[in-house]
Amino acid sequence: MKTTRRQVLQSAVGAVATSGGLRIARAQGYPAKPVRLVVGLAAGGATDIIARLMGQWLSERLGQQFVVENRTGAGGNVATDAVAHASADGYTLLGANAANAINATLYEKLNFNFIRDIAPVASFVRSPLIVVVHPSFPATSIPELIAHAKANPGKISMASSGVGTPLHVAGELFKMMTGVDMVHVPYKGAAPALTDLLGAQVQLMFSDMTAVEYIRDGRLRGLITVKDMEKAQAYPNAWGRNNR
Repeated sequence: MKTTRRQVLQSAVGAVATSGGLRIARAQGYPAKPVRLVVGLAAGGATDIIARLMGQWLSERLGQQFVVENRTGAGGNVATDAVAHASADGYTLLGANAANAINATLYEKLNFNFIRDIAPVASFVRSPLIVVVHPSFPATSIPELIAHAKANPGKISMASSGVGTPLHVAGELFKMMTGVDMVHVPYKGAAPALTDLLGAQVQLMFSDMTAVEYIRDGRLRGLITVKDMEKAQAYPNAWGRNNR
């Protein structure tokens, strides 16, 4: 059966997914033992932070440990593959995000079928993306960024949390819409990408909201204002969204 884009996106709405069997496990007093919450990106990024906050909340509420396990690689496919092939008993969960929908169309061959093998459980959060640059970068606005990039084709390095992740796709969409040429530098998560941006190893990043504090303390420059970022948090539908 042919998979439609709508089916993929609907399946990716669950920020945590299970390989199946959750209803059966619940009938037996779920959880009766510790639960693994697998995250496909490095520690310190938005998906990891959300997973750890929810894991703590679930541990306190349900009386069993929800242990976060970071398994990086292939834009989240390593983690998804591990969960898809785990026992279908509800004790191995996946911290999913928009990358899972992207990967379903980006990769021709995967060892799993996201719609068939992963069952959505709950959606946790929606977050806009913001453009952040190192303070040494000359642009202070999006128009200035476009002008600078066009004057320096192929000389601006754009970090992301990995090939096919929402941060990467947002950057590629920006390049396509504006006709600029920037060099993509993929990392194994948003946290290591931000670390190199703070150290001026790269110049620019389409980031999730984990960059806000760095902008507030002046270590990074957001090409929108803090007020705009707060508005984005309050009204995510007005800015577009992903499921991180």
